[in-house]
This record gives sequence, C-alpha cells and structure tokens, in this order.
Amino acid sequence: MVQKYQSPVRVYKYPFELVMAAYEKRFPTCPEIPVFLGSEILHESKSDDGAIHIIERSCKLNVDAPRLLKKIAGVEYVFFIQKNTVNWKERTLRIEAHNETFANRVVVLETCSYSVHPENEEWTCFEQSASLDIKSFFGFESTVEKIAMKQYTSNIKRGKEVIEHYLKELISQGITFIPRWTPPSGAHGATKEQTGSSCPPAEPISPDGTQCPGSSDTPSKEPQPLAFTDKLDADYIERYLGQLTPMQESCLIRLRQWLQETHKDEHILRFLRARDFNIDKAREMLCQSLSWRKQYQVDYILQSWRPPALLDEYYTGGWHYQDRDGRPLYILRLGQMDTKGLVKALGEESLLRHVLSINEEGQKRCEENTNLFGRPITSWTCLVDLEGLNMRHLWRPGVKALLRIIEVVEDNYPETLGRLLIVRAPRVFPVLWTLVSPFINENTRQKFLIYSGNNYQGPGGLVDYVDKEVIPDFLGGECMCTVPEGGLVPKSLYQTDEEPENADHIRLWTETIYHSASVLRGAPHEIVVEILEGESVITWDFDILKGDVVFSLFHSKRAPATGHKEATLPGTSAGGDNVQLIDRTWVLGVDYSRMESPLVCREGESIQGSHVTRWPGFYILQWKMHGPLPCSGTTLPRVDDVLASLQVSSHKCKLIYYYEVLASKDFRGSMSSLESCNSGFSQLSGATTSSSQSQSSSHLSR
Repeated sequence: MVQKYQSPVRVYKYPFELVMAAYEKRFPTCPEIPVFLGSEILHESKSDDGAIHIIERSCKLNVDAPRLLKKIAGVEYVFFIQKNTVNWKERTLRIEAHNETFANRVVVLETCSYSVHPENEEWTCFEQSASLDIKSFFGFESTVEKIAMKQYTSNIKRGKEVIEHYLKELISQGITFIPRWTPPSGAHGATKEQTGSSCPPAEPISPDGTQCPGSSDTPSKEPQPLAFTDKLDADYIERYLGQLTPMQESCLIRLRQWLQETHKDEHILRFLRARDFNIDKAREMLCQSLSWRKQYQVDYILQSWRPPALLDEYYTGGWHYQDRDGRPLYILRLGQMDTKGLVKALGEESLLRHVLSINEEGQKRCEENTNLFGRPITSWTCLVDLEGLNMRHLWRPGVKALLRIIEVVEDNYPETLGRLLIVRAPRVFPVLWTLVSPFINENTRQKFLIYSGNNYQGPGGLVDYVDKEVIPDFLGGECMCTVPEGGLVPKSLYQTDEEPENADHIRLWTETIYHSASVLRGAPHEIVVEILEGESVITWDFDILKGDVVFSLFHSKRAPATGHKEATLPGTSAGGDNVQLIDRTWVLGVDYSRMESPLVCREGESIQGSHVTRWPGFYILQWKMHGPLPCSGTTLPRVDDVLASLQVSSHKCKLIYYYEVLASKDFRGSMSSLESCNSGFSQLSGATTSSSQSQSSSHLSR
C-alpha cells in the first residue's frame, strides 16, 4: 500500500528572498537535522537572465533503523537526489526529491514548494507532499514502512523550526532585507544580499512572525484558512482545530481535497478521529453521512424544525452555559422524563428529529465558543440527572427507540461529545447501561463519568468540570435552570396513524415502533405471529385510546388466511384499519385454541404482558370491541358493562400497540412497565413452571 503525505500551507511572515537565503544555509550540512549528514552538488545551471537557477544535489542520510536491518540491507546510509528549481522572477522554489538507494525496492517521492502568499506579498508559503511505496524489502516491508514514516514525521516537525532558526541567524547578522530580482538591465544584480541599505537594520524577528520593516500589510489578528483553492494554513489548523500531528494534518487535507466541496474542517476532522485517522474508513463513514444529510435535508433542520409544544413542556433537556473547558453544556433530566409517553404522543420521528436538532445546535455553539474563548472547542458536555429513573424507562419499545437514536447519532455526529457526566444514578442504572453500552463507540464510552447518590458533590465531582456558579439549583447549586421539569404525558395526547406527524418533510424514521388500529363492532383487529421453536416469548404493550376492548391470544397449527379488512357495517365510521385473520368457518377448540383468558381493557388503560409459548405454530393476538354480555335466565348484565355500552359514542374503538417475539433465553431481565416494576414484561410468568394451559403474564396500569 502506498503511504501518502500532504502538508498544510505553512506561512513564514517574511519575504520570499529572505526565506530563500535562510533555506540555502541548510547546505551543505545542517546540524539542526541530525540525520542529514551532508550533500554535494551534482549539477548546477542558470538561465541567461539569471531568473532561473537549478541545483541538483546528492544528499546523505543516516536513517535511524535497527542495526540488524542495516546489516541485512547491506548499507549504512541512504542517498537521495534532490533537484531545486528557483524562479526569482516568479518568486517560487520547487524541490523534487527521490531515493537513489534501493530505488528498485522502495520508491520515495517528495515535492516541496515555496511561493509568495497570495494575500500578502511580504509573506512566504511552504507546502510539502510525499509518497512511500515499498515493493519488497527482504520480508521486512512492514517494519521499513513504520521506520520510514516515523523518520519522515520527525523531519517534518523540524522543517519549520530549521528555517526560522536560520532566519534569526540572518537577522542577527543585520540581514533583514534582500531586494527582489530585476532583469540584467536593471540597476541591481540578481541575488546580491543587501545588509540594510534599502531598509534600516531591525531588531531580531521573533518566531511569532513579527513583520520586517518595509512590509505594506499588517498580519491578521486571527488566522483564517487561505483564500486560494482548498488549501489549509497550519496556523489556522492550530487555532481552530487544535494540535495535530503532521500525519493527522495530512489526512485532514487529503480528505478535504478529495471531497472537492466546501465542508467545515472541524466536521471532517471528527470523522477522521472517529476512525483513528484511517483515511479510507473515515472517507467511507463521511460519504455515508453526507448522503444521509442530503437525503433527509438535515443541513436545514435548525431552520425547518419547530418542536411541538408537547416537547417544550415534557422534554426535560436544554442548553445551560458551558463547562470549565468552555464546552457548551447540555442538561438532560432523564429521570423526570416520561419517555414512554413522549414516544406514544409524538412518535419516534419527532424525537429523533429533536435529538438531531440538539446535535446541530451543539456544533453551532462549539463554533461560537471557539471564537469567544480564542481556542479550539469542537465538542460539548452533557450532564444527565438520573434522579427518578426507574423501571418505567426500561420498557422494550423505549430501549429500541433509544438504540436507534444512538445509532444515528454515532454514525453522523462522531466525536461531538466531549464529556458525559451522569449524576444520581439509581440502582436500576446498571440494567440500562448493560442494554445500551454495547451500541456506544468505545471512544465515546471512555468519556462517561458516573456518580451514584450524592457522590457528585465535593472534590472529584461536578465542581471539577463545571463552575460552581453554573451548577443547577436542583443539583445543589445556586444557578436557576430553565430546563423543563417534565411529568407524565396525558394519554389523551397519544397519537394514532390518523394524526400524521410532521407530514411536510421527508421521514427520517421509516419504521414505526407503535402501530395504531381501529376495532369495529363485529370486526376485531388481529395479528399473527409464527413461532418456529416452542420456547419463545411473545410480548405486547398497548394503550386503549377510545372505547373498551377485549384482548385474547389464540394458537393454531394452521396458517390463517391472508389478512383482510372487514367491510364497515351500517352506521359505522368508514376507513377502519382493522384486520381479521381467524376465518369465520373456524371452530374454537378444533381449528384453533384459546391460550389466554379474555382480558377486558377499558378506555385509557395501558396493558403490558407476555406469553411463553409451549408449541410451534401460529399465535394470534386479537382485540375486539367489548359489549354487554347477553342475558341468560334471570342473570342481569353487569352495571359496568351497561355503563360502558352507554359511553361508547360510536361503533369504533382505537388503540396503539407494540409486540415482539423474543427467544426465551433472552427474555429474563427485559423491562416494560411505565408505572410499575412488577410488570409481566420484566419477569417470566410463574405459570411457566406449572402445567396450566395459560403460559402468560399481563399487567394493567391506569
């Protein structure tokens, strides 16, 4: 594999002619670069007018390699051929170098250039690119590659320091100005150094880039990316992106050039960091993310997304100043949030879109804080308060939605989380962590700090990461926090398919965890689940939004007919979406059998349950409208049934439901209930060890 390197643009805030004088001082030897043992000129030529000067040198290097490898290779030193072409008229220097030693086994190519800064002619730009291709090397290809890249990286770091060293030496000698080249008919020679006749001697110029006298422009106060093509300035990288190794800089620049579009450098850098600067993996990840952003118009989410009023009231999260490192601080009171109610009232689409808008806002705030504090801030801190967290947060549909959101964020917003502070973690937290942590990137998991009880108070706690002045009041601080306190979402706000969520945009979440159904009088809604292995667990979770229904579970060895929608009866509402599977010709006890006693579910109730299957076959979940039982003899209908029938204003009931099939070995520890930790979803039914026909457990919460 060919290793490549591309440097950012390094800027010397000195004129080109002065930088060239400093560069020539590197020859024939350079004590500042220990591996450079010396050089000799092989060929030299000049154009008639003196504008072009070409020098070809043989350079001797002492590569820091194991003695054994040098002995096997049969060489002590490595020789390179370097060709320098300086154009005094254009004020450019092009350097081309290639290895002479082992040229048939290893190919090293390097190109460097010095040129005038396009925005300030008194400054000089330097760029460097190289490639390494090891075809064969006595079976030590991998070792040689590592040695070569290590050696090259070390020399790159020293390159700028060496030029600045010789610039200081020139200035200390009083050489602060060298006139530009003029044609032979001019008054001055081409390269004769002047020692102050055109410019009075100046104080030594410090490495921070103070300009020499005679410069027409003043240096910029804030480094900015160079305005020409897609090149990056090394000072800009350090100021806005942070300290990077030469190879990390190279990966950033190469990936930026490959994109051939305008993308924020900090955005590209996040993907490189997420893939440990493996440019191929980072490019693949970034391309998938860019395609995703374009497909779902995520770039415009901050302008187009308006959170529903329900989120403003019940979503317990918000931005709150910044941490000690200047990172934007986001507070999430997860323990106070009715996650189940939000999923059922808003749907997964709205929650995902809201989380994405938070991430987009976080990146925007990072940019603002970078400018505010004068240092790179590329990530934000999240403070999660888990007081109130209990089993209601751990029901399977919610965990499923959470994992999906984590997956989307991990794929498209890598390395945006700088630190996650989790406080007041209850005993149930390890269960949630066990479910969620495998889906979180290892680099991200290392940023988690978890405190149980009141351990977050005092040294080693929040005060180490957040200033006392901004610690929220509900965590013992003095700062008033405007994050909503949450609470239970009213069931009257739960959503059905008849109330489409945000239909004016492309959906980010194609599947739906909760489905809705209408149950008509005389036409139940039914779902079939095929079980291939006897020991499986069917789980369900549903809410009755309108009317009363009866829930039952049946088993059949025969596959029911393809689901069909029943025709609406006279006087009923049109457009029902109920599906009936049990054929009217089927006989209970012959064609199919009942696995559950009928469960009457009243309007407004939430039901969670599970059934451990004993036989393979087809299991049918059925919801049908509940009505008063017919009279038999002197038996009168129950008062509750009569009242219920009077309250039904139409011949249609509504419900939202979720179901899932689990292997029995995966079932223990699964969590479900919204209001009770004793839900049948969280434990196997005691009946599983008995000979009773009912192998289920259902839980009802009002």
